[in-house]
Amino acid sequence: MTSTLPETVIDDGDEYEGAAADSSPLTLKLTSEFCGVRLDKALSQLLPEFSRSRLQQWIDSGHVTVDGQPARGKTTMLGDETIVVEPQEAPEEQAFKPEEMPLAIVHEDKAIVVIDKPAGLVVHPAAGNWTGTLLNGLLHHAPALASVPRAGIVHRLDKETSGLMVVAKTLQAQTDLVRQLQARTVKREYLALVWGQPQVSGRIEAAIGRHPRDRVKMAVSHQESAKPAVTHYNRLATGSLDGRPVSLIKCRLETGRTHQIRVHMQSIGFGLVGDPLYGKPHLASVFPRQALHAFRLGLVHPASGKDLEWMADLPADFAGLLERAGFGGVNLD
Repeated sequence: MTSTLPETVIDDGDEYEGAAADSSPLTLKLTSEFCGVRLDKALSQLLPEFSRSRLQQWIDSGHVTVDGQPARGKTTMLGDETIVVEPQEAPEEQAFKPEEMPLAIVHEDKAIVVIDKPAGLVVHPAAGNWTGTLLNGLLHHAPALASVPRAGIVHRLDKETSGLMVVAKTLQAQTDLVRQLQARTVKREYLALVWGQPQVSGRIEAAIGRHPRDRVKMAVSHQESAKPAVTHYNRLATGSLDGRPVSLIKCRLETGRTHQIRVHMQSIGFGLVGDPLYGKPHLASVFPRQALHAFRLGLVHPASGKDLEWMADLPADFAGLLERAGFGGVNLD
């Protein structure tokens, strides 16, 4: 069986295979040229349309048999065996399917939709979260988004970050919004609660790349692969939480790197309250997520050319956290 497997590139640069053209069992009769060759290597030669990792998954799960018996990938072939492979659908092949879910829509027209994303919602399917994402919900809400790359998503928020996101409903709108993001003209402002008391205002310009030892984390980096990143912040108020000083800050992004605010603030000694990845472990129980909310979004409408801006109220958990810290009304401007 031969098949052409389309590849889709997701935001972090990883690629994954599309669905197999045919999931019926494949029967392979080995010849003497495979004598002394390991099963996994023989399969990678005979079935190049499937990745080695995919084939190994099928071997490990018992969906590959040799002369009717399950076998390990390291098993050496004699060259006269009959191998049966039962292709299995990978979890990621369910990723781009519509799923009904509530969406907090702040604005919608023919070109764009602005969403107030709740904490806990993953934006784009990826390993460990192939379903139940904002992308799945968008495809149910507006089926035509299936024809727009990434269902119109042009920027992302971390799973546990709440707030405003814009999604393009047409390819033309998506192209325009991407250009605005590249030109750094999209206005994105966040509220964050940090440990300590940073100076009244500041500008952090530090490239961000993958952490050299922990691949889950990002870090300020001087490596050539690191991407430029700029964050502006203003301290709005100070208070205390469980006897420790905290500050409410407003951050404005020039760039949009993965975990940018979290990494930048941690790099100058003022990590976000509740941050499970970059914060101090003994303080993680104070708040169940990083205290970060994308409260303001401004852009030029890709169809009308008008300047538009939206603001999102603080979610209940964040508002309650600020009350605990002793903050009253805060002027966000």
